[in-house]
Amino acid sequence: MRLKDKVAVITGAARGIGSAIAKRCAAKGASVVINYATRKTEAERTLAAIEPKGGRAFIFQADITKASEVEKLFPTTKESFSRLDILVNNAGLDDFMTLERIAEEHFHSHYNVNVLSVILAVKEAVKYIDKKDDCILDIGSLSSTHPHDDDLVYRGSKAATDAMTASLALELGPSGIRVNSINPAMVKTEGLDELTFITQEIRNGIAAMTLCVD
Repeated sequence: MRLKDKVAVITGAARGIGSAIAKRCAAKGASVVINYATRKTEAERTLAAIEPKGGRAFIFQADITKASEVEKLFPTTKESFSRLDILVNNAGLDDFMTLERIAEEHFHSHYNVNVLSVILAVKEAVKYIDKKDDCILDIGSLSSTHPHDDDLVYRGSKAATDAMTASLALELGPSGIRVNSINPAMVKTEGLDELTFITQEIRNGIAAMTLCVD
């Protein structure tokens, strides 16, 4: 129970990596806020996996690319659990396109979810986090350092996440908030299964340059 009495907010926690993080945090003793934007059914499924095991959690709908909605997430967390210790910026968008197909909408959608949401969430979270060896974790991507020929926008947004994490660590570290990031390689999730362009050849190539864990 390493996280006993801690409170964690995980963005984009309805499914995939975010859902797994929420479940693991709860299993380690944390109270968890499962944020989702549109996938209510999946968020409820994550909640249903936590509560029967004695975990404390609730789901909260918020489009974290909008400041007005982010501003409601953290006060609700504080009111429900009396504190905030951990923020996991997991929400992300990955839709690969070659240069000739990239349009403004594609660019803005990725940077709103993968970059702007991190800034908005951290900006609000620091108002409520207890600042006693607590932490913010940004979920990046191996793509930020290992490019593919059609991930121009996605890779750029995840590289921005890396850069922001470093800057936030310097700014918030002196106040007692640790800021780190992890850059997962390919993880089998519902989202990955929906990416029809991820061929077995691509999977094998990524697997060859990463440590694979069952």
